[in-house]
Amino acid sequence: MTQKTKKIQKTDSDFIMSPKVDVCFAGLMENPTVRKGFCAAILRVPPETIEKTELLLNHLQRDHADDKLGILDVRVCLLDGVQINMEMQMKKYAFWDERTLFYLCKMFSGQLKSGGSYGNLKKCIHVSILDFIHFPNDKSFYRRIGFCDRKTGKLYSNKLEIQVLELKKLPKEIETGEDIVNWMRFFNGKSKEEFQQMAKESIYLEEAYDTLQKLSADDIKRLEYEAREKALKDYNTFVVDAAKRAAERAAQRAAKQGEKRGEKRGEKRGRKIGEKIGEENGIKLSKKVFKLQAQGENEQNIASECDITVEKVRQILY
Repeated sequence: MTQKTKKIQKTDSDFIMSPKVDVCFAGLMENPTVRKGFCAAILRVPPETIEKTELLLNHLQRDHADDKLGILDVRVCLLDGVQINMEMQMKKYAFWDERTLFYLCKMFSGQLKSGGSYGNLKKCIHVSILDFIHFPNDKSFYRRIGFCDRKTGKLYSNKLEIQVLELKKLPKEIETGEDIVNWMRFFNGKSKEEFQQMAKESIYLEEAYDTLQKLSADDIKRLEYEAREKALKDYNTFVVDAAKRAAERAAQRAAKQGEKRGEKRGEKRGRKIGEKIGEENGIKLSKKVFKLQAQGENEQNIASECDITVEKVRQILY
């Protein structure tokens, strides 16, 4: 066996998918036990209190032909009717807040069928799992956002909730009693050793690691995963290139503007210098004209001597 073959075999045996790639995350949530454990962490309740979770279609229905069609990563419904939409996002997304609100409102309103009662509407939660920093002005890595009275801070309704998990902000060392922190660590995992260690935290994380290994060993799932990884890298390259081109265009515009400003400043400065030189020459010429007149020269001779017209001589003298 060649050294190259040994290296390839070692690489394949060590390969483990990253839960941060959305196709892997969706695959993990297809497991009822994993889904139950993560939903319990989101709801902040013991997992054993959750009787059943069901995966729903990840397409949100359109009410009109020109409506935007929402496609969710993972959409879960609990036995009591509560819906949770989970989205894993590795790259910064323009208008992420607006996107989140769009999906949350679509989920909420989509429950109500023709003739249905508003009283039947159940709680909807949108969970954003972000591999980038969305709130740069604080160190909070997990937040729950509700609809509150701005003045009193009192909750207006518990039927709509947004949760944001910023994986990049998660400290390496932190001691809390929250299961959500362990799940965030799991999503951040990079090696089998890390996942093995985290699997000891609970039966749900152990099940998540077992599922992750099965997904990683599945040839078809791996092809889908690698295609998604490539798409993310291509997107990143596109964004970087677009940013470079935009910076180059901005630099060119700035250079042109600077050139124009320079021309204007040069023109203005040249005019001032010209005026100053003209003024100095005019004084010299006037002195010479008066001097020649004092010496008794007539206008014609003065004009010839100073290389100006007789009319100009008269303007100076009179």
